[in-house]
Amino acid sequence: MTEPEKHPAALRREQADPSEQTKPLPWIVTMLLGAMAMWGAFYIVTTPFGEGSGVGDGRSVSALAPPKAASQGAAPAPDGQALFMARCSACHQANGQGVTGVFPPLAGSEWVVGPERVLIAALLHGISGEIEVRGAKYQGAMPAFAALSDAEIAAVATYIRGAWGNAASAVTAEQVAQVRASTRDRTQPYEGGEALKALQ
Repeated sequence: MTEPEKHPAALRREQADPSEQTKPLPWIVTMLLGAMAMWGAFYIVTTPFGEGSGVGDGRSVSALAPPKAASQGAAPAPDGQALFMARCSACHQANGQGVTGVFPPLAGSEWVVGPERVLIAALLHGISGEIEVRGAKYQGAMPAFAALSDAEIAAVATYIRGAWGNAASAVTAEQVAQVRASTRDRTQPYEGGEALKALQ
């Protein structure tokens, strides 16, 4: 008796080995792929390229170019507000109100909206000692900013003379250059408000 004949029940439980079959894609998938290929070809053939600003969002290449400086190689004008925020706002605060009893306010300050020469000199050489601002006395020190360029000093001065309700005239780099030249021998900060009054 052969081996299969000895175990007929075991043979009946066995499943046949799967056979490899070739099954085509469903017709709906084939149709979808064909439609997508035809649409892509149509889009490529009918889409214009290399033309003017009538294509796309309507902007030309020149409109997308960054703005050019007024003259070749000219540096952009300094941002007075950015300079103030980086160098002055820690003491005088972003709102120009200062810190009561410690740092004087710039908003409504007679030293800020007064003669340009006084403000420029204070920025260039700093202040050390007592100064009265809006009726209150302050004792402290303000650093010198002579390392800044004339244009940067002018930008900061112009910003604080026009911010927080101040309405004083702008300061030019030429004015700063004049004050820098006339005070070039000064090596120490101004001794408080009395020394600044002498500049008026």
